[in-house]
Amino acid sequence: MVVVALDFSKAFDSVRHSTLLTKMAQLDLPDAVFNWLVDYFRGHKHCTQYNGVTSAMLPISASIVQGSAVGPASYVVNVADLTILSSINQLVKYADDTYLVIPASNVETRAAELDHVEQWATVNNLRLNRDKCTEINFVDPRRRRSVEPPPLLTGVKRVTMMKMLSVTVMNTLSVVEHVQAIIRACAPPIHASDVRIFKISNRIE
Repeated sequence: MVVVALDFSKAFDSVRHSTLLTKMAQLDLPDAVFNWLVDYFRGHKHCTQYNGVTSAMLPISASIVQGSAVGPASYVVNVADLTILSSINQLVKYADDTYLVIPASNVETRAAELDHVEQWATVNNLRLNRDKCTEINFVDPRRRRSVEPPPLLTGVKRVTMMKMLSVTVMNTLSVVEHVQAIIRACAPPIHASDVRIFKISNRIE
């Protein structure tokens, strides 16, 4: 099985309001809610001030606030129409974390699927950053016979360890590294003063 972690450059900042509202209009939302969303995204302007000079006010036609209540939900709506070419493959989407999952029997479709995602991104004012996309090939360590990995995807780095939704997974489907990282984070640091106190207490005993 192959998993490709997709990275869209400045994903939340690039969401086009007109495209997003068109997609929201297709949802079964009450008119009052939809109208509130239209008012929320429209009518904002910005300017730039540098060295005492202020630019003209320009309308903000893209971007959603990631930390806002409607930000992640709006991004989910925006990527809802991102689909796959082959029904055997899967797209796993959680806010701006998107993963392309391809079974071993269908690895020859990887390049076409990635090109399809890139085309969708262009239409939706996003940019697929291949330099930050990573691919991991999961293998069964119990197999005695080694399996030839598929050719590298153009511009995509192949890794043996990937963090998926904050969980670090090895290409052997092991989470040992993730567990060890949690243990290291939970272990209290030992300072020089703690060591000195420990030595003194041992002498007293």
